[in-house]
Amino acid sequence: QVRLVESGGGLVQPGGSLRLSCVASGRIFSIVTMGWYRQALGKERELVATIASDGSTNYADSVKGRFTISTANAKNTVYLQMNSLKPEDTAVYYCNMNLGYWGQGTQVTVSS
Repeated sequence: QVRLVESGGGLVQPGGSLRLSCVASGRIFSIVTMGWYRQALGKERELVATIASDGSTNYADSVKGRFTISTANAKNTVYLQMNSLKPEDTAVYYCNMNLGYWGQGTQVTVSS
């Protein structure tokens, strides 16, 4: 069984920064891609950023230049560095592995 545990969410003022972390554990045979998705209240879940095993990354247009995805610890840990946060970044952020495994989510609220 695979488990993904996110941390690092919270309340931050506009223009501030947060770093989300996600640790994958359990019966992991191969990590092809890890990523972050978010779901705002009343909206569908959307892609934020992904990183493949070869290090290639993909970002939603809305976060390009502000967010950075990276991995560590033999790539079973993924981070999302979020800078210049905006109120519209407010959402529950979910970690994903290989498109099939999800974490429980961590709330990010950007408000003054």
